[in-house]
Amino acid sequence: MARFVNVAIGQLGPIAREETRTAVVARLTSLMRQAHATGCDLIVYPELALTTFFPRWYMADQREIDTYFEREMPGPETRPLFDLARELSMGFCLGYAELAVEDGIVHRYNTSILVDKAGAIVAKYRKVHLPGHAEHEPWRKFQHLEKRYFEPGVRFGVTDAFGGVIGMAICNDRRWPETYRVMGLQGVEMVLIGYNTPVHNPLAPEHDHLSTFHNRIVMQAGAYQNGTWVIGVAKAGIEEGVDHIGGSCIIAPSGEIVAACATKGDEIALARCDLDLCNSYKQTIFNFDLHRQPRAYGPIVEQKGQTLMADGSKVAPRR
Repeated sequence: MARFVNVAIGQLGPIAREETRTAVVARLTSLMRQAHATGCDLIVYPELALTTFFPRWYMADQREIDTYFEREMPGPETRPLFDLARELSMGFCLGYAELAVEDGIVHRYNTSILVDKAGAIVAKYRKVHLPGHAEHEPWRKFQHLEKRYFEPGVRFGVTDAFGGVIGMAICNDRRWPETYRVMGLQGVEMVLIGYNTPVHNPLAPEHDHLSTFHNRIVMQAGAYQNGTWVIGVAKAGIEEGVDHIGGSCIIAPSGEIVAACATKGDEIALARCDLDLCNSYKQTIFNFDLHRQPRAYGPIVEQKGQTLMADGSKVAPRR
């Protein structure tokens, strides 16, 4: 019996700094209703979908920072999204800033949750690869202070949901092959990825014109090399003066883009995803049991940066 999941991208345009969560949730519910009208089972929203991308500003007052965080999920302002999911019998994936108290200690994470058709949270993921910097760098046109405001998550998990094996990642995670491979080793069949990505890279402006290309190539490679669907969803457009890429798309296990958004505003795009398409990749060229050689991969987990020579220089690439 074929296993199909009708998936919608729930791309968002800019969210202004003064925009309320209530207003944002109204936008999210509108997209959910549009997706439901097309027969979708699941809608995927971007990273930090409830607020503007606040790590672009340096803030010293923790109370101000914490206004961007959710202390409960659902909370009073987000409950309508859960109620609508239950009413429509439709799942969703949502990114937000999470303030969690664990064993009496306060933690702050960049988080995504997966919610089933009954409106219940069935999986939670906390972003592992935090980009940017931790200290104020006023020379930048805008800051990227994720390392200051969040702590990293520690694992890539998967869950059985929507008839398949579903995983989540967030933004910068998509650039790292380890993200997909760790989930691939758990049999992942669909990876849900929300992101906020500016066009301009202050450290490497020569990459600016390649932003959309780089966004898609890493997700396409991750899909193909692990035989999985990948759903990439942007918050796009000019938000508080910062231009963000769009490029939201649905990628098949072949690495092919099968659906994409055409604008940088609130928009849905959708695809009927056959989870069994993963099998021809997982059972042939990327049959891990048959072809992987873990004994050759030691440096991947044994070291963090490049190996240095005795004089402190980087090891020259082998030819």
